[in-house]
Amino acid sequence: MEPLLGKNIGELQTICTGLGLKPFAASQIADWLYRKRVRSVDEMTNLPKAARAGLSRSYVVGRTGYVDMISSVDGTRKYLFPFGPGVEAVMIPDKDRSTLCVSSQKGCRMGCRFCMTGRGGWHGNLTPAEILSQFMEVDEAAELTNAVFMGMGEPLDNWDSVRRVIDILTAPWGFGWSPKRITLSTIGVTSDPHTGGSPLRRFMDECSCHLAVSLHNPFPEERAELMPMEKPFPIEKTLSLIREYDFTGQRRVSFEYIMFAGINDDKRHADALARMLRGLECRVNLIRFHRIPDSPLAPSPMPVIGQFKDRLNAAGVLTTLRASRGEDILAACGMLSGRKKEQ
Repeated sequence: MEPLLGKNIGELQTICTGLGLKPFAASQIADWLYRKRVRSVDEMTNLPKAARAGLSRSYVVGRTGYVDMISSVDGTRKYLFPFGPGVEAVMIPDKDRSTLCVSSQKGCRMGCRFCMTGRGGWHGNLTPAEILSQFMEVDEAAELTNAVFMGMGEPLDNWDSVRRVIDILTAPWGFGWSPKRITLSTIGVTSDPHTGGSPLRRFMDECSCHLAVSLHNPFPEERAELMPMEKPFPIEKTLSLIREYDFTGQRRVSFEYIMFAGINDDKRHADALARMLRGLECRVNLIRFHRIPDSPLAPSPMPVIGQFKDRLNAAGVLTTLRASRGEDILAACGMLSGRKKEQ
């Protein structure tokens, strides 16, 4: 049975035509799916009974619930969904904001040395229905104000599905969100060997959501030690593409920089980072590393992080320290799914 969840208005119109329904029935189905958030076709009560029966023969709504949840003392909640070996979404409350950190793949093939998800390998892309299930099935679904594609996987490695989800989140017939409520995080996938195109350029051209780039080291050879995909996707190429676009308006670009003790946290790195970003309207988010099992990497001491932040700000690069959240609940993506698998 094919899921209706993830269908856009054009596809729903095609389905309605096949059932002999008027085109406006597509808007009714979209309303049931994305606004009223039903779980079954039978709940779409303004469709004729025969139409519901015909729809049910080939389609299901397609929502999938979570199988495990763990809460932090700071209110952060991590949810486990039964896709592949396990996929996680994290809800982060902050005053009047409730942000969902969404996964886009079953694992990840980028291989970053500091990432727990990468250790488990890649087990396929998530479908639009599986990504949307994360938005719709967490306990705080009705309260969500923002979304960040920063969970398991590289969003631009699954751009077709991620773009479809963003379209549904921002469409008036979908969730009706402003694109400014959504941020996509990437290592900078500037080329696709299969299509010859650039997923990063497609993202920049096809939607107006915010962009966050995982940078972590300004020296390419050192960055490659942390992030092997620096070789096929050099950070300089990513920055060159980004500089073609305007970030002086509402759309923002930020750079994520996890601080590792003795690896990327000295004055040399701060000065090189400031040179690299000079002239670009952006923000640097410093992130304290959350330890992961059996890794030699350690978080930089807070005084070192403070000095690094001050040096960047003094150089004219707006720099903030992201609050550390949920460290008591296996904060690194991939750890909850690993625990469930062991059980």
